[in-house]
Amino acid sequence: MAKEKAKSASDKKVIARPIATERHPLNNRTYRVATTAIEDCWLLVSRCLQYRIPGALIYGESRLGKTYAIEYLRILIHRERPEIPTFHVQSEHKASRSEGAFFTRLLRSVRHPAPDSGRNSGKRRALHDRLRDIAEAQGSSLIVFFCDEAQRYCLHEYEWLRDVHDELAQCGVRLTTFLVGQERLCDQRARFQESGDNHIVKRFMVETLRFRGVRSAVDAATCLKSYDEHEYPVGSGWTFTRYYYPYAFESGLRLEMSADFLWNAFSQAHQHAGLAGAVEIPMEYFSRAVEAVLLDGLLQDAIDFQLAEGHWTKVVQHCGYVASEQAVERNARGLGR
Repeated sequence: MAKEKAKSASDKKVIARPIATERHPLNNRTYRVATTAIEDCWLLVSRCLQYRIPGALIYGESRLGKTYAIEYLRILIHRERPEIPTFHVQSEHKASRSEGAFFTRLLRSVRHPAPDSGRNSGKRRALHDRLRDIAEAQGSSLIVFFCDEAQRYCLHEYEWLRDVHDELAQCGVRLTTFLVGQERLCDQRARFQESGDNHIVKRFMVETLRFRGVRSAVDAATCLKSYDEHEYPVGSGWTFTRYYYPYAFESGLRLEMSADFLWNAFSQAHQHAGLAGAVEIPMEYFSRAVEAVLLDGLLQDAIDFQLAEGHWTKVVQHCGYVASEQAVERNARGLGR
């Protein structure tokens, strides 16, 4: 038995991973994996690009992974339509609205070298020229904006953004805008319709989609399968699961097979904590649990290793899901008083 253990330890030294652990994207959380919600978003984005729909609204509760989804969607556009420039525009909280500040933020989002320079009219022109030049350089007549936390926009800011659309259209460049934010976006849409500002709705809110967290074992399986199939470096054959469990992976271990275990662990944690509503797991906590299991593979990997229900129960207990949901419920009760 001692000889077998010594041989096993010796065998593990033979495996040479393609990159050092500290450089792996899972180690510093710079990776993206598919979710059911992101797949739904991609169908919407694809439809808007195909039928030249100028804008759509993607909304959902906070913490579900909408910002994460934006970066994944940009990756998909780059893969499927590499000629289309995409930009992530972060809407900021502010006490007052300023046209100059609005265009400065847009200039920063499109990586203009001097976003703070000039007066309002100069910033408008600089943004127009920058976007037109980028479109020409990439041979595209289309540019995509993903406006994050868009519920912070007011009517004036939508009007300024509409001006950007119109000015670009005059030189043959179409701007498609995806508003991504919290559920208050739907309230904004309803208010614009009631107040007669339908030009805003028709320009930016033609289609709507509710963004969801992980809501079933099937959703969990979709996410886990991404870890089993996503390679880094690309084309190396080293999927995330294989990287952390090379021996077990060779013997058939796949995270997707643990979907029921992981979903049950979150469901039971939700129930035992007495949390209200149906289980809907934010991607932040789902990915933390998966990452913890994968990182354990650096120490636990073996040819006969299998992921049991207990592994998932443990990581769910420590991923912060329950504490976060309890804090949200306390805040909601406080606001309701």
